[in-house]
Amino acid sequence: MAAIDLTKENFEETINNNDIVLLDFWAEWCGPCKSFKPVFEAAAEKYPDIVFAKIDTEAEQELAAMFQIRSIPTLMAFREKVVIFSQPGALQASQLEQLIEQIKDLDMDQVRKEIEEQQNQQQENA
Repeated sequence: MAAIDLTKENFEETINNNDIVLLDFWAEWCGPCKSFKPVFEAAAEKYPDIVFAKIDTEAEQELAAMFQIRSIPTLMAFREKVVIFSQPGALQASQLEQLIEQIKDLDMDQVRKEIEEQQNQQQENA
């Protein structure tokens, strides 16, 4: 499946209705973004069970601001509506595949438990 273009109109629906979503924040003028594009698109073809989405930071400034994108490309991963990875910089194909396997192997019950514990700790310290 090819990478899709994500906008603020289809963002929430895409995140809520898919188990794993990988986001590529990019811009047309960005050289590293252009070099990462074929890597991202090849992975989209290889992993049809994952949604690969591209967010043009120039056209979707509101989404870029919401996620505090300061450097592009930035790769972000959602699993079961939870941000589990966010990192600026282009990845090589092997690095992206390794990341995808780690995302698939995550124990989301454990992740949610850790998030809940962190939130409880923050409330106690407030």
